[in-house]
Amino acid sequence: MRVSPGAPVTFGITGASGAPYAVRLLRALNESGTPVRLIVSGYGLRLLAEESGIDGVDALRAATGDWSRVEFYDALDRGATPASGSAPSAGMVVCPCSMGTLASIAAGTSRNLVERSADVALKERRPLILVPRETPLSLIHLENMTRLTRAGATIMPAAPGFYHRPKSIDDMVDFVAARILDHLGVEHTIGKRWKSGEAEAE
Repeated sequence: MRVSPGAPVTFGITGASGAPYAVRLLRALNESGTPVRLIVSGYGLRLLAEESGIDGVDALRAATGDWSRVEFYDALDRGATPASGSAPSAGMVVCPCSMGTLASIAAGTSRNLVERSADVALKERRPLILVPRETPLSLIHLENMTRLTRAGATIMPAAPGFYHRPKSIDDMVDFVAARILDHLGVEHTIGKRWKSGEAEAE
């Protein structure tokens, strides 16, 4: 697996339901000082507006903190930096990941920069985390997820746990964001980690 320490994480936002996950994850990456290559599809922008009231890139910037380490790319520019395997990268996450995006990545069709960047992550053996939000799942969805898992991707459905007894929607969003950060290798203090049968630290 070719991962460049300190290199940017490529972050794609597409049109599946789950805008709060994307907003929280971007804010957490910014708070951690992680460089980010951000790509938002056209439907991703529509999703942000409909689910989170974030109408455009400027509003997303205002909602997610310090953008000094964020590079924003046009999703239709398949020749931008994230499209090349020679560009150092710490991996990629697509959150939320629509079933159309997932299918395209599984087929290797690379219709836009999100899909091409994911294709690059696979071919370069870098971490690729896909966060689908769909229910129920058809056989086609499941077969595409299986194909991607075999190719090296991590499929991480946006399915919050309840063992930490969330008290708000924010707690449930944090649960998913924290698991994504764990798999990206980004240190964070979001949410509670499970402990059972261990003495509490004084």
